[in-house]
Amino acid sequence: MLNVTSTDYLKKYCAAVATACAVDSTKNQFSITPPIETKLRQAIVHSVAFLSMISVMPVDQISGQVVDVGVDGLLTGRAKDSRFRAELGNTGNTYALTKTDSCGVIKWETLTQWANAGSSGEFIKLMNNAITRSFALDILRIGFNGTSISVVTDPETNKLGQDVNKGWLKIVEEKSPAQVIASVTLDASGKTKDSYKNLDSITQDLINTTIHEAQRQNPDLVVVVGSDLVAAEQHRLLELADSPTEHKAAQSLAKTIAGKKAYTPPFFPADQLWVTTLSNLQVLQQKGTQWRKARNEEDRAQFENSFLRMEGYAVGDFNKFAAIKSVKIA
Repeated sequence: MLNVTSTDYLKKYCAAVATACAVDSTKNQFSITPPIETKLRQAIVHSVAFLSMISVMPVDQISGQVVDVGVDGLLTGRAKDSRFRAELGNTGNTYALTKTDSCGVIKWETLTQWANAGSSGEFIKLMNNAITRSFALDILRIGFNGTSISVVTDPETNKLGQDVNKGWLKIVEEKSPAQVIASVTLDASGKTKDSYKNLDSITQDLINTTIHEAQRQNPDLVVVVGSDLVAAEQHRLLELADSPTEHKAAQSLAKTIAGKKAYTPPFFPADQLWVTTLSNLQVLQQKGTQWRKARNEEDRAQFENSFLRMEGYAVGDFNKFAAIKSVKIA
């Protein structure tokens, strides 16, 4: 239940949100201005480390041409009888946004615990952090696992938001299927036919065969790898390690693979492996379509914080993206 302190702090939190958004009350849905859109986007982005490394951008239209924010093509040269020119865009690569509704629920009991633990300023900070981090994690959850856009979503069946929106892998599968390999086998013994002995060889082969030739030496390429694959490879290396140097090499696997920086973000599929640039992964939100509501719901004994917007995913340049949907461990 709410006590006197938590009730007072909750009023102060709502007043702070209303003041920041220049509205009289947060109880009813209200549109947020462009400066507040920017602040909210930045707060969400910086609440989860991996999200702050990819491209989260505002766009004007519900659908349109994807802009490659990490252009790596040749932009310098000479032309006959004119100035040299090279396009920054990615012709034919389009995006489409869909209505996306997020709501963070905090039970009264939790609010009272937070209120009893500190000042009103600390309470407001906890409220903001809880909401922005939850929304940020959902963006990644859907981006890595989304496969469809349902009119009515089913969070019980699709716990990773598979039916909320099409994520990065699904987009590439539909628009540039040659960039996605269905499966390979990881077998340290080498006994399985056409298998790979380690993640280094899988990754290097993926780069050599699937990343466009012009992008293979791109210094910004990274490896996004599932937790099961990292765990299996580390276990194998530690079993074989006979010296401190070999132990150190096994432990550093989570940081580099095939000479590329490696990341295992939240909610990334445990058996997948991608090679791309971080800026190539895009989250797009339409300007002027973002709505907020923050209201205490007495009948449900909880506080609800809502964020409605038009949102979607895009991959800047398919030539800089390669993925294996399933790495099977023999």
